[in-house]
Amino acid sequence: MDKEVYKFVLFCYFMKKSWMKKSLIIALIVFFILALIYFSSGQKKVCFDDKCVNVEIADSIQEQERGLMFRESLGENSGMLFVFDDDNIRSFWMKNTLISLDIIWIDENLKIVHIENAVPCKQEYCASYVSNVSAKYVLEVNGGFVEKNKIEVGDFVKID
Repeated sequence: MDKEVYKFVLFCYFMKKSWMKKSLIIALIVFFILALIYFSSGQKKVCFDDKCVNVEIADSIQEQERGLMFRESLGENSGMLFVFDDDNIRSFWMKNTLISLDIIWIDENLKIVHIENAVPCKQEYCASYVSNVSAKYVLEVNGGFVEKNKIEVGDFVKID
């Protein structure tokens, strides 16, 4: 075999092995990054006995101010969980909210302390929905969810 051909074959052989190793390393890195994003995405569940809702977490002031504004729909078993630093009276309004929502106030012991059905509001001035008891969490779900699932004040929730 010609010396140059032999060198070329060896070169290709080692490049192929090197390329396979690099590809495997890149694939593993991508997998771990995607797993990290998935597990740190803040996706949580709020459960009422045997009924669970996948929730987006609103724990910053900006996320809490925006809430579910401008959303045209919300998944059937989806919602937004507002997480506050303390137990306090909470007020919500529906300005620029396009869908009907059930608002569930939950205290620090994970007990439901107040429930309201809130209607969309596209006007300049919108009604406020205020808990009559202090709450640390507030859950917004599709309107009718509370009635459909027989959820009541005094029930307890589990936050996963």
